[in-house]
Parts: sequence; C-alpha cells; structure tokens
Amino acid sequence: MATEKQFRVKEAFYTLQGEGARSGRASVFIRFSKCNLWNGREKDRLASVCQFCDTDITGIDGENGGEYSLDALVNLANALWPDKSNGHPYVVFTGGEPALQLTESLVARFKSEGFETAVESNGTLPLPTNLDWVCISPKGQSTLVIDHCDELKLVYPQIDLAPENVLHIKASHYFISPMAEFDVVNSGSIIRENMQAATQYCLENPQWRMSIQTHKLLGIN
Repeated sequence: MATEKQFRVKEAFYTLQGEGARSGRASVFIRFSKCNLWNGREKDRLASVCQFCDTDITGIDGENGGEYSLDALVNLANALWPDKSNGHPYVVFTGGEPALQLTESLVARFKSEGFETAVESNGTLPLPTNLDWVCISPKGQSTLVIDHCDELKLVYPQIDLAPENVLHIKASHYFISPMAEFDVVNSGSIIRENMQAATQYCLENPQWRMSIQTHKLLGIN
C-alpha cells in the first residue's frame, strides 16, 4: 500500500493579505517549508540565488506547523476560516517555495471545500493548473518556467534583476515591492532608501504599481 503524501508546513494562520492586488482580503495562509533558492540558513545566504528573504522557511515549528495529510491540511484551513457563510473562503499557498509540494489534487480538494485558491511562487517550478490566482515574484538570476500569471510582484531593488528583465511575463497586475531588511525573526522592516527608489521607479514607469507590506505596518502575520 502506497504511503499517503505528507505536506511539510512551516506555519498556517488566518490574517489579512498584506500585499498586491488582493491586499486587505481575509485569507488563510499556508506556508510550506523549504525553498529551492535558499536553504534558510544564514551562513548560506550570500551563496544563494535569493539572498534577501525575510521569512523563516525552515522546519515545521511555526504556528500550526507540522506534517499534514491532504485531509488534515484541508481540515486545518476549515478550522482557521471563521464562518463560510460570511465572505468567500480564500487560501494562499506560500513558502518557502510552495511549488515544491503543491499538487493539483490538493488544490482540487480545497476548491471542493469552497475555497478560492491562490499561490505566491518564485516562478522557477511548474504550478498546478487549477489554481484561481497566481502571484509570481522572480528572484535574482533564477531560471523562470512561468511566463504568465495574474500578478507579477518584484522585490526592488535587486542588484541582479531589473523590472525590465521580467516584462516577458504576461500579467494582469505588475507590482514593485520595496526590499525589506533580512530579519527572519522580526519579519523584516522596510528600508527607507528602497521605499524612495521604488516610488521613483513607479512614477517613471506607470505600468508598475507600488505594493507595500501592509501586514508589517499593521503588526500582523
């Protein structure tokens, strides 16, 4: 008998989406452990493709973290959502890099439970085709396999990746997000110089819109 797949989850929680086109929307966030662009160890940061991550992505020791079967993960999301009769349930799969674990069967199960499904990915790995909303955030010199999405969000400024280098990705929304400090314990803080640079870039290139990490300003996850 085949062993049922176990999903390694760093943390899962109910909050407001803090960034992008759906900023302010009530959401269940499921953060999968592990990324393919950085192993989460500070000693390896500068040798990684992504050197500026401000999120703790290792292990399964966060809020509601653990190893979950498909059924158990759906049950957790149902328990976190307050009331399905009041607002459409919405789940965001994030990481780390969720594409390392996310499957079409998992997405389908969430949708069968009434959830609208979204993902936040670095775009280097194939994604399930049945997701409702796809946000891609390219990092450094990584090789992208995603060429279209609902939302393209670029952390700015990146030394080795300029906004014009990702315009081949077709998106409904293009966002610039000012780079935060690398503080995985305190979730980072916005650097003033980066905020000013991002503001100026959006003014000069109005195809791009500003996306501020409002959850950090509000002091929530």
